[in-house]
Amino acid sequence: MAPYFAAAVDVALLRWPVEADRRDDLAASGVPRLLLVEEGDAPTPADCLEDWVRVPAVEEEVQARVAAMRVRACLHQAIRPELDEFGMLRLGGRWTSLPPVEARLTGALVERIGAVVSRDALARAGWPGGAPGRNALDVHVLRMRRRVASLGLVIRTVRSRGYVLEVSPDAQRPHVSNGSETAAS
Repeated sequence: MAPYFAAAVDVALLRWPVEADRRDDLAASGVPRLLLVEEGDAPTPADCLEDWVRVPAVEEEVQARVAAMRVRACLHQAIRPELDEFGMLRLGGRWTSLPPVEARLTGALVERIGAVVSRDALARAGWPGGAPGRNALDVHVLRMRRRVASLGLVIRTVRSRGYVLEVSPDAQRPHVSNGSETAAS
């Protein structure tokens, strides 16, 4: 089934090193990339959504790498947390219930998973009527870290910038429910 879904994923083909700037933009946007290395050393892939091939290359090899990138992109996108309107955060077969303020804060992080969300943006999301003191945000982020850890999510601090929500590598493995799932406290 994965190849069927993978067909809908666009893979950007970039000439390396000529389009290095475009590579950075696409990587930041989470777009899968196949680098066509024209000269010099091949770069180290920036993430799991990148691969390279030296040109000139056989068309079949390029198509095989594009197909593999599509499958990887589908698997990568499938591992995303979902937050519903009731404050239930789900990842795979696991879930946790979040209080209203933490649900709003988590919602801002989920919308930009893998990217930095500034403290100001989080404060506006958590307290739309007016920002709290600095310690209030810190306390809520600490509580959120404990809650989301049970799902295999990590909230990292990016010094002087904000926070980023990531799926831990352990959570990327399939989770099989035994029917006795419980919410994190």
